[in-house]
Amino acid sequence: MWPGLVSSTKILTKTLSSNFVTDFPTSPESFLHLPTLDPEHVNITQNYNIFVSTWNVGGVAPTGDLNIDDLLDTHNTRCDIYVLGFQEVVPLTTPNVLGLAKKKVSKKWNSLIRKTLNKKSRMSSKVTKPNTESSDEFRCLVSKRMVGLLISVWLRNDLYQLVQNPNVSCVGCGIMGRLGNKGSVSVRFHLGDTSFCFVCSHLASGGGEGDGEIRNSNAIEIFSRTSFPTTNGRSSFHLPKRILDHDRVVLFGDLNYRISLPDKEARSLVNMNDWNTLIKNDQLRSEIIDGQFRAWKEGAINFPPTYKYFPNSDEYFEKDYETKRSPAWCDRIIWTGDDLKQILYNRSESKLSDHRPVKAIFSARCKV
Repeated sequence: MWPGLVSSTKILTKTLSSNFVTDFPTSPESFLHLPTLDPEHVNITQNYNIFVSTWNVGGVAPTGDLNIDDLLDTHNTRCDIYVLGFQEVVPLTTPNVLGLAKKKVSKKWNSLIRKTLNKKSRMSSKVTKPNTESSDEFRCLVSKRMVGLLISVWLRNDLYQLVQNPNVSCVGCGIMGRLGNKGSVSVRFHLGDTSFCFVCSHLASGGGEGDGEIRNSNAIEIFSRTSFPTTNGRSSFHLPKRILDHDRVVLFGDLNYRISLPDKEARSLVNMNDWNTLIKNDQLRSEIIDGQFRAWKEGAINFPPTYKYFPNSDEYFEKDYETKRSPAWCDRIIWTGDDLKQILYNRSESKLSDHRPVKAIFSARCKV
């Protein structure tokens, strides 16, 4: 049935549409016509802390009492920008993959993020109705979903005047090489005179021979097909068009790279907490050293593999010869670009799905 369905332009257009939610004005013209900074006045260098996380939630929608305080850790660390990426926010069923099922799951996740980020500011607010958005310290810049992929970007209120040219780009490279069960949702913007691009991805799964090359092929598709507008519509000011044209780039998600060891040996090393031996056989780390991602960086991994757990458990999934679901660091955050320093790389312990969330904090130097 897939060839007939994929041949429908209407379905593809609907599935990979570029509509997005934001606290900014929502028309494309409003985004493109935000005030442009005068280059003569860009003479201040400022450091900003940027939080990035990735979480494959396994098709489980958030409940009203879901606690993500551990993930965002706002009680101990306060960042200027929060970028959250999710995979499988809906089950990857045929109706969802084709964009035929109406879901309000994005609204649920964004409501939970807003509530968690602004918990402190609302508690200390003197507004008579402290639960209203008027007391929010953080606001949504962009939230965009493509099938199971969701990216949500939040800024401190006082940074809004420094942000220009926010935009999104979606690439589906799943079924038939086009549908959005796998692929990426990318967000770019300028913070002052510095351009950022955040790429939330879900690459091909599988631990069998040749599956790693399919993931590499997905990545090539994402880099080649992701495209942003190149002018702001009112001037000759040119903007980065491709992902790697930006000054600072962060790629994150369920990248699905596995550990190239027999299942029994991998599990034994996990039980011994021997992360060094495991990482030497990690497929993504090999690609960073001398492969598809050799221009990219990743922080030291000092935490257990994030996949695959029994849901609501600390136990890894049992040995499965057919799906080869040995423990692996499927969920990763890597970056490229100057003046971007990672100061935290860790995982959180939510048991909502068979993946553990991964989070990072970066210090970014910008001209503002």
